[in-house]
Amino acid sequence: MTIDYAGATDLLDRYGRAWETFDGDAWIALFSEHAEYHEDPFEPPLVGHNQIRAYLLEASGTQDQVEFTIERHWVAGSTVLAAWHASFVRRGTRARVRLAGFVTLEVGSDGRIERLREWWHRRETDAR
Repeated sequence: MTIDYAGATDLLDRYGRAWETFDGDAWIALFSEHAEYHEDPFEPPLVGHNQIRAYLLEASGTQDQVEFTIERHWVAGSTVLAAWHASFVRRGTRARVRLAGFVTLEVGSDGRIERLREWWHRRETDAR
């Protein structure tokens, strides 16, 4: 399946909203049942709804005030590529974390993500 620019915009917006609100149902609805989530290129991916939901649940315990913004995105066939930035406050320390990253989403015939790969850099500042 190919995805158009507007469809990619919608998918990325829903991804951001699900992360910002820690909405596990909306989060899982983005992914196919056996999706792969590659947060770290040197580690095995998270695979399937249970592991991907657990990832968001873990984030909800450590992150507060999440803000996610897509800077620019591109579409090539069934792949969405996007540059993004995000920020959040660490729940335990109140430190501010800023992230800048790039993500690729491989979209299946049902319009859901089959494979997500992301790369990012982090800057963390002490709570003030």
